[in-house]
Amino acid sequence: MKNILVTGGAGFIGCNFVRYVLNREPELKVTVFDKLTYAGRLENLAAVSERFGGRYHFVQGDVCDAARVEETVALRNIDTIINFAAETHVDRSILDPDAFVKTDVYGTYVLLEAARKLGNLRFHQISTDEVYGHVAGRRRSLEEDALAPRSPYSASKAGADLFVNAYCTTYGLPVTISRGANNIGPYQYPEKVVPLFITNALESIPLPVYGDGKQMRDYQFVADHCAAIYLILTRGRIGETYNIGTGSEMTNLAMVEILLDELDKPPSLIRHVEDRLGHDRRYSLDVSKTLALGWEPDYTPEQAIRATARWYRDNRWWWQPIRDGEFKQYYETVYGARRELDLQ
Repeated sequence: MKNILVTGGAGFIGCNFVRYVLNREPELKVTVFDKLTYAGRLENLAAVSERFGGRYHFVQGDVCDAARVEETVALRNIDTIINFAAETHVDRSILDPDAFVKTDVYGTYVLLEAARKLGNLRFHQISTDEVYGHVAGRRRSLEEDALAPRSPYSASKAGADLFVNAYCTTYGLPVTISRGANNIGPYQYPEKVVPLFITNALESIPLPVYGDGKQMRDYQFVADHCAAIYLILTRGRIGETYNIGTGSEMTNLAMVEILLDELDKPPSLIRHVEDRLGHDRRYSLDVSKTLALGWEPDYTPEQAIRATARWYRDNRWWWQPIRDGEFKQYYETVYGARRELDLQ
């Protein structure tokens, strides 16, 4: 692994992964390939460009553009593709499923074809715990469990996973897949629940909690996720899938209470609103397979939430322009007409 292509590298998890591998591997060269949609921002990589200029290269492009992808892979002498490129937000997938099918499914196919045509390159797919759907009872999702996606977003990611496995079986492409729990941390676009609630709280705006807020989630710090992805790339078994998370979970309401406590904001900011369509009640991953590679998370979910809250508190320069721009219209579309619930 000498020259890697990180698609979606200007997005949240991608930009954190780029930082991680450049710091860890002094000889590695990284090419970021990103369309720069609303959530992919060059600001996320400004410090990377300044510090690692000789080993970092940026290409603006769409993963659905086969010619652009293949040209970049050939010119940059890429040996490994790590696919973070995706439309990722469930609420947006409900509003516009078309974009998710194009980027998450067709875009993955384009990248797989490039990897196959240009030398059977190493390929790693970034997936999500949401492909397993709602997890009932006390069980945890295992990598070999059937996929049961329940939103356009998770369906698109499940479709991409199946394509990745098919290319491994049919063409012998050396692939791995990782399915991560809810990532939080620096540079996450504030449409996602944790940065949304943190930035709302910092501006003393009510926090729109879906339903009763008792949906169960595993909140992991993005740096832990990046370390696990790297380990899977270097030690994972070809053709295998690996779950990544802390192995513990909490209710969304508990998450809200932790971040309000960290920011010294009152619980009176909580507003229960109509739930999201098809909202999965619980995700829970069995992460023993990844732990067996020699990885373990440094942050508990509570520590991850508190660290994330502090980052947004201290980096208003990054998120304030977002909140003042296109985000206003999106926020009004998703939350403006939601009926407030009386759960007393």
